[in-house]
This record gives sequence, C-alpha cells and structure tokens, in this order.
Amino acid sequence: MRLRRVDCFDPTGERFGIPTFPWRMAPDGYATRRQLRAADLRPGGQGVAAQCLRPRRRGGPLVAYLYRIDRAVPVRPMTPGRWRALAKANAARRVCPGCGRDAGYVIPASLGTCVPCAYPQGEAHGIAA
Repeated sequence: MRLRRVDCFDPTGERFGIPTFPWRMAPDGYATRRQLRAADLRPGGQGVAAQCLRPRRRGGPLVAYLYRIDRAVPVRPMTPGRWRALAKANAARRVCPGCGRDAGYVIPASLGTCVPCAYPQGEAHGIAA
C-alpha cells in the first residue's frame, strides 16, 4: 500500500510513533538540522521530536527529522586550535601523493593525484592542467 499525502498527517504520533506532518507543513517551533545550523543552533543531545514525510511514487517516502527549537543550544565556537587543525587538513588535501607538490587545488578523488600526474602526456580529456 502506497503512502498518500493525507496519510502523512499524524500530529499525535499514533501511527508512526512520533508526530508526523506532511512535507512543508510542520508547525512553528520545529526545525531540521540544516535550519538549526542556519540559525547558529544545534540539537544539543535532544532526540527527534517530529518528522515530515513526503510520499514518492517509487521507494519509501522522503523523511525530514525535526527538532524542537526551544531545546536547541548555540553552536560551539571554533577555537584557535580547531582553526589550525582545519587549515592543516585542507592543506593536506592539496598535496599530490604522486609528486608531493602543492597542486593549488583540492586533489580530485576520482583521479587520486594532480592532473599533470594523472595525465602525463597532456591528454586531460577536457580537464585543464
């Protein structure tokens, strides 16, 4: 049996175990992780408070987990040590494992090396060296 949009409205949580709303119909006071992050908040250890469902023709429905905004806590600020560690990790992604040079860009995972090492004869197939 396919899930319909009408089946997605369960504010008491009787059918799905947690309050469920149709896609884009969540009441005020709830937000997804991405929406919390945009407001400089994080869930802060709270569990999923509700969900939004969107039926699809194939496969299961799309699910967006919602958290209570009043229980969210501020995002932890970046410390100087974290900034240094992040800069070091990003710099390591730019070093080619083949030649050991700083490529000036993040090495593509599809190639595994910088473009000159991946295509030594200059046949980059549309990729500028």
